[in-house]
Amino acid sequence: MAFTLSTTKTFTNINCSNTPSNITTFKPLKLPLFWPWQKVKMGPLSVSPMGFGTWAWGNQLLWGYQTSMDDQLQQAFELALQNGINLFDTADSYGTGRLNGQSERLLGKFIKDSQVLKGKQNEVVVATKFAAYPWRLTSGQFVNACRASLDRLQIDQLGIGQLHWSTANYAPLQELVLWDGLVAMYEKGLVRAVGVSNYGPQQLVKIHDYLKTRGVPLCSAQLQFSLLSMGKEQLEIKSICDELGIRLISYSPLGLGMLTGKYSSSKLPTGPRSLLFRQILPGLEPLLLAQREIAEKRGKTMPQVAINWCICKGTVPIPGIKSVRNVEDNLGALGWKLTNDEQLQLEYAAKESPKSMIQNIFQTR
Repeated sequence: MAFTLSTTKTFTNINCSNTPSNITTFKPLKLPLFWPWQKVKMGPLSVSPMGFGTWAWGNQLLWGYQTSMDDQLQQAFELALQNGINLFDTADSYGTGRLNGQSERLLGKFIKDSQVLKGKQNEVVVATKFAAYPWRLTSGQFVNACRASLDRLQIDQLGIGQLHWSTANYAPLQELVLWDGLVAMYEKGLVRAVGVSNYGPQQLVKIHDYLKTRGVPLCSAQLQFSLLSMGKEQLEIKSICDELGIRLISYSPLGLGMLTGKYSSSKLPTGPRSLLFRQILPGLEPLLLAQREIAEKRGKTMPQVAINWCICKGTVPIPGIKSVRNVEDNLGALGWKLTNDEQLQLEYAAKESPKSMIQNIFQTR
């Protein structure tokens, strides 16, 4: 079954089980949300101005994942593809307990079975992150980790191979081994580009310079960057990225859900997030009020405003998706732009809010 949007584009939405009874019609989206063929550069790659994260896929502890959700996740993936999203971020450590690696496995299955791609699977840019586990002590072990990810993803080459975090704070001797591992997987053609995650300004410059001497360009840097995480260090990292030609990828652009407007001190999420929300949410009223005001004026949602702010700052946000509804709402962050005054209003309100996001424990200087 097909639906025609407000432009000449027609999309077919099919549940990937390939049985007629499972054909699913998604709610029509209002275009123009975003012209998906207008990509942004990320090193040698062309990616959509927003990607999607898959941290929740397989994570039972924080996100309540169950295998019964897989069909919904696949439908969400297909809808994202139909609307031009081609960047998907994952990690070899995503998935709790026996489900370790589940995010990569699901993403690989969805790519292989996609009704949208139909033989064009190489158009998807998969960015995966490799954990700096203490037993990964040689570059060869890091290359083996890359090969294991490729097996789970059922692909021959990654778009971006990324260091999940730096060990400079606690195992500085391991750090150079990890960098050499990135070089090795790039030279072997296992990845089209390399990137880092949770690197502070000093380490970011160091790895950029080291990789440059090895003839390997640093393509991207992931950072917790949002209206809840826009402090001096984040802005310094953004400036370094701009200067060195590194694309900044914003993870947690919605502050784990705190910027969605769905929660309050009396309405908290279940699980471990509730502890963090209870600590931070009471001080977010100025920011949430500014978000809501702009959203109502624009005919947008609060999450769309928060994600659009990240895009306006020149970053590529990767909000997580767990459902078709997530995809539909997040797509509404594209195809428009906050004015300079609206950006300043949000940033002033963020500074007026006494609490900010707790930074990743692996973030380096």
